Amino acid sequence: MFVIRLSVVLSTLLSAGSGISACVTYGISPRNGQPLPDLLYATIDDLQSGLAAGTFTSVDLVKAYVARIDEVNPVLHAVIEINPDALSIAASLDAERARGSSRGNLHGIPICIKDNIATLDKMNNTAGSFALLGAIPPSDSTVAAKLKAAGAIIIGKCNLSQWANYRSSNSTNGWTSRGGQTMGAYYPMQDPSGSSSGPGVVSSIGLVAAAVGTETSGSIISPASRNSLTGIKPSVGLTSRYLVVPISQTQDTIGPLTRTMMDAAYILSAIAGAFVSDACKDSHDNYTSAIPFETVPDYAAECNSKGLRSAKIGIPRNAMTVSSTNGPEITAFNASIKIFEQLGATITSLDTRTLLGRSPVVGADFVADVANYFNEMTTNPNGIKNLQQLINFTETYTPEDYPDRNVARWLSAASLNITMGDANYYTALLEQYYYGSNATILGALEKYDLDALIIPSSMSPGYAAIAGYPIVTVPLGYYPATTNVTYNSRGTLVSLGPNFPFGLSFFGRRFSEATLVKYACAFEAATNYRQLQNPYIIPNIQLVDVM
Repeated sequence: MFVIRLSVVLSTLLSAGSGISACVTYGISPRNGQPLPDLLYATIDDLQSGLAAGTFTSVDLVKAYVARIDEVNPVLHAVIEINPDALSIAASLDAERARGSSRGNLHGIPICIKDNIATLDKMNNTAGSFALLGAIPPSDSTVAAKLKAAGAIIIGKCNLSQWANYRSSNSTNGWTSRGGQTMGAYYPMQDPSGSSSGPGVVSSIGLVAAAVGTETSGSIISPASRNSLTGIKPSVGLTSRYLVVPISQTQDTIGPLTRTMMDAAYILSAIAGAFVSDACKDSHDNYTSAIPFETVPDYAAECNSKGLRSAKIGIPRNAMTVSSTNGPEITAFNASIKIFEQLGATITSLDTRTLLGRSPVVGADFVADVANYFNEMTTNPNGIKNLQQLINFTETYTPEDYPDRNVARWLSAASLNITMGDANYYTALLEQYYYGSNATILGALEKYDLDALIIPSSMSPGYAAIAGYPIVTVPLGYYPATTNVTYNSRGTLVSLGPNFPFGLSFFGRRFSEATLVKYACAFEAATNYRQLQNPYIIPNIQLVDVM
């Protein structure tokens, strides 16, 4: 049985109300008698403090997090597999620390990455599909290699919406044939949003210290906001996509989903740019050549409570859609304007152009990019080399749940009359860039002399996606306890219900993540909305139980 621990809730309220302690604790270390951090709330700084003091070890952390995963994963299906080498990696990093060496903020910190970010180890990388089970990449993906080099322990692979939600027109967020149906932790059978569904859930209830997901359009921002998290969808090109199962080279990006903005900033600094130390350009991903700086910024250095002073913030009012159900989000967003002004920001309401209809660019990208990914594999057990062979496998391999879950998006991509690189493709791409930048985000920033735009997170992904612009989301609130329960069309998930979290998003210019992090940190520090509502399901296992 999973319960909310009264002592933890009281401790949280005391901490938030009195400033007694920034770290919620649970138990005492048998090693040095110091308090242990509660893993539901623990930040990377909290964990590093305990590791440095010898209060616990990275081995202890791995044991505790794996036990927490085992405790709730039969209900939530958020983790698709555990790294069998996690304990030995942790022991090695503990030994480095004992010798007086630290790789930085992520040294010895367990994280989970989405099951489309390749690692050359004993874990699979499948996008949740049996089509890629047993496939072996030539190396770690650039992002995974950078995480390992920074000392992070990749404790496992998180479940997702299969193929990052680019297969079916009738599937569900968080479902894969390999991992089953991920559910959120804020309401029974909660739709976790997607496609980085597992990363959102594991971060939301402290199954790991933090998680890394991917986004083409909404796949970090949506699950981050639906799980009361901070999330960063970086500018396309800031994080290398090498050996990440692709959808679209023009839109794909990799970023963190975390419980605090500071943690997200730590991870972004670790994964940005190329693997070579202090280099930003990755020869495996030419989009990184657009990075305008020579060294990766220290994004965490931007975090401070005064970051919104003198900020010029715009609200694209005509991009906000009012519906019969999203009233609480609109009300909370409008109420946030006063907070921004109290923090020193100037707010301007404005109108932008509306988005163009569906572009063929993503489909054309997928046809080429997925074939390239399959052909990068050094071992490819199913012999799949292109999209048509992937369609054939999925339609004939029973566990892939076809035809109940169709392959409509693949069929649509395969039937396009444009090909990546031809004249029609570039015409569509230029139109896409215009509508996502000059006509909307960049146009508004320049016309009104603004530093950033804000919008409810549920309405933010499309504009930034098509032009490769960054988004940062922070918690903004929760649906009331009286909210009517609404199920999805399959009746398998609650798509809206009581206590569902939602967020606020910041738009900015390409590669302006440092500015957006600064603003988001200031808003987070002033509001701390994440602490206002606990999930309904919380693991009971804590560090003290494994030491």
